[in-house]
Amino acid sequence: MAKRIQFSQYGDSRVLQYVDMHLNDPQEHEVLIENKAIGVNYIDTYVRNGLYPVPSLPSSLGTEGAGVVIKIGDKVTDFKIGDRIAYCQSSLGAYADFHLINENRLVKLPDSITFEQAAASMLKGLTVYYLLTQTYRLNAGEIFLFHAAAGGVGSIACQWAKIIGAKMIGTVGSDEKAVIARHNGAWQTINYHQEDVVKQVLKFTDNAKVNVVYDSIGKAMWLTSLDCLKRRGLMVSFGNSSGPVTDVNLGILNQKGSLYVTRPSLSGYITNKQQLQMAADQFFGYVASGAINITVSEQQKFALKDAAIAHDMMQNRQTTGSSILIP
Repeated sequence: MAKRIQFSQYGDSRVLQYVDMHLNDPQEHEVLIENKAIGVNYIDTYVRNGLYPVPSLPSSLGTEGAGVVIKIGDKVTDFKIGDRIAYCQSSLGAYADFHLINENRLVKLPDSITFEQAAASMLKGLTVYYLLTQTYRLNAGEIFLFHAAAGGVGSIACQWAKIIGAKMIGTVGSDEKAVIARHNGAWQTINYHQEDVVKQVLKFTDNAKVNVVYDSIGKAMWLTSLDCLKRRGLMVSFGNSSGPVTDVNLGILNQKGSLYVTRPSLSGYITNKQQLQMAADQFFGYVASGAINITVSEQQKFALKDAAIAHDMMQNRQTTGSSILIP
């Protein structure tokens, strides 16, 4: 019997259940995928705990994975049985042995990219793609600040910045993670448990601060991030790992230098199949060339039934880079 992860109430990882699932046949434009690897992302915890509510409960979980096409709908034109595919913007349900997905949400996976690499990186890689090239287009030599530089998104951002020639100041939670971030291409690192982030940014920029801050931490770094920005700088808040930023007094943006703030998402930048394929081609091209290295440690590969353990390790800052589930 096929299996999936679901939850019947919002809460911590203990609400996750490993249950039997019924397989439906694909509708006209749907493709049935046999998952070979599944991405674990911080956004999955927001869905699980109710920060991003689902339409109804019980609910499945997860939107990223890679696998093989085993059935197609009558009007599917771009895929055939046996194709290797990857996805990262599916409807909920990736935490499962099989997943039904609209063909417009899929990309063909190059033979040079493994299922594990794709599941571990596609959502994160496309996030970095829009953050560094569209939300704010970084230039060669430009200094910028990126929080959680040794995490899944941060590890890719370090490498992408190196490709661009931009100088990332990356914040991390330990000296060990600082080594990882610098190895991946960070220009400078700041251990936010031991160092004052604002003072270090001033030091690294000769008191000039930065034009842009990328922040996936949220509440705990909100004011710190603003204090690292130049006049009319841009705060890019794209995550909430420490909790969401709420009850914001917009006057503070004026007080700190007529600052800008944006709260972007992948779905706001990649809105159709053509944009998805273009972004995936660029990202997977970097991976295939070796410019971006995607590896998953054996300690961060979990059986599907152990999704709760994967969530706990990620939320407790016990991981670096990406984690995946293996059906």
